[in-house]
Amino acid sequence: MSKIPYLSIIIPAYNEEKRLPSALNHIQDFLKHEPYLAEIIIVENGSTDRTKEIAEQFAATHDQVKVISLAQGGKGRAVKAGMFAAQGHYRFFCDSDLSMPITELPRFLPKTTTEDVDIVIASREVKDAVRFNEPDYRHIGGRLVNYLIRFLAIPKIQDTQCGFKLFREDIAIDIFSKQTIMGWGFDIEILFIALKRGYIIKEIGIPWYFQEESKVDPIKDTIKMFFEILQIRLNNLQGNYEKEI
Repeated sequence: MSKIPYLSIIIPAYNEEKRLPSALNHIQDFLKHEPYLAEIIIVENGSTDRTKEIAEQFAATHDQVKVISLAQGGKGRAVKAGMFAAQGHYRFFCDSDLSMPITELPRFLPKTTTEDVDIVIASREVKDAVRFNEPDYRHIGGRLVNYLIRFLAIPKIQDTQCGFKLFREDIAIDIFSKQTIMGWGFDIEILFIALKRGYIIKEIGIPWYFQEESKVDPIKDTIKMFFEILQIRLNNLQGNYEKEI
């Protein structure tokens, strides 16, 4: 029997001592009922709380759980490290708040052995998406940011920033090897690269639950993201996203 996992679940974790235990238990309970072999990779990057300790304690009693600890922060850096450490044929990254219930994950995977996918991403804006408990000001702010992203970088995608995305193994390696943005704007960059390479991206509407403890600073992070988008456009003009011959 093959020991190579079918699915890798990558969790970037920065100061997540409060939410990580619940997330890991929910994911573990979910995987118990799935027919495939899976692994969980927790990427702790520069936390100042007990995130690393909690992750390592969980991994010590669960063989399929691995912990990577990075000295530097940045969600993009954590996801990239997780993608290259993963062994699964499909590689899924998710936020530790599980604002999308983990029980939605099967919708991202191929439905039959003959079907295959390039990239599947969660969306809070397409058909069948439902938002729960989100304040109006956060929704409006999020849409304004999305319009900026669509105008400057990716016009075809309704929601680039939802933190639940699935990649096939070879595509993940191809795209993340070109990633240069290590902060919040990394989602925009990897999707930009994917479209440039001709990969098909499928958005699926999900139930999404607003979390009060979001680490996103609406003003500060939007300004930073704007400059990251400019960097992406510059990288593209310089040919940094071209395939090697």
